[in-house]
Amino acid sequence: MLTPERHRIILELLKEKNIVKIAELVEATDTSESTIRRDLTQLEQEKYLKRVHGGAARLQGKLEELSMTEKSSKNNLEKRKIGQYAASLVDEGDCIYLDAGSTIFEMIAFLPIDIVVVTNGLSHVNALMDKGIHTYVLGGYAKPTTKALIGRGALSSLEQYRFDKCFLGVNGIHPQMGYTTPDQEEAMIKNKAISLAREVFVLSDASKFSEIAFAKIAELHEANIITNELDIDMKEQYTSKTNIKVVTS
Repeated sequence: MLTPERHRIILELLKEKNIVKIAELVEATDTSESTIRRDLTQLEQEKYLKRVHGGAARLQGKLEELSMTEKSSKNNLEKRKIGQYAASLVDEGDCIYLDAGSTIFEMIAFLPIDIVVVTNGLSHVNALMDKGIHTYVLGGYAKPTTKALIGRGALSSLEQYRFDKCFLGVNGIHPQMGYTTPDQEEAMIKNKAISLAREVFVLSDASKFSEIAFAKIAELHEANIITNELDIDMKEQYTSKTNIKVVTS
């Protein structure tokens, strides 16, 4: 079977099912697993799909975003491990930026107390104050779904600070499209925070890789990535573009 025909079959199956296992594609195309893996790599690079463990998923640019409550209920153990490792990178005396987001929230329990935090995450404020951390909150519009402060006021107040370290959440991490999020105003805040920090870290579980959302935040090399797992092929693809720490325990 010629390559274009295999690609057509793969994409048709993804359109029907959204997620397809490699074994299904091998059977449908009557070809080898190694050939299918090469096909999936090529189609991912061309932004038709995303590789997932054991197969592929349909890739679609996303405008919709889960609420903070919905996000908080997903992949909790993985997020906590990522958050704990990220917090270990913070030294006493640091001034840091904490982006709004459920994975970033998991850092707070493990942070040292003698630091200064600036955040646009309304959900973070009580936890930071309860821990006794000096906390500054951006101004701006309070977005109901993600509990993030965004807009002109947030940008203006953010510009008054400089950070030792910046910790961000994203909705998509892609080899060509970089870091993305559904809301362009949130993307602007994240991009500005990156420009104000000496070191930048994106915290993400494995589900965000190869995803593309509507608004671009930055290129891959502009931040280090902390995640919970990546298969070998995907890890090689991303480590050629930025530093990745995979937290396994």
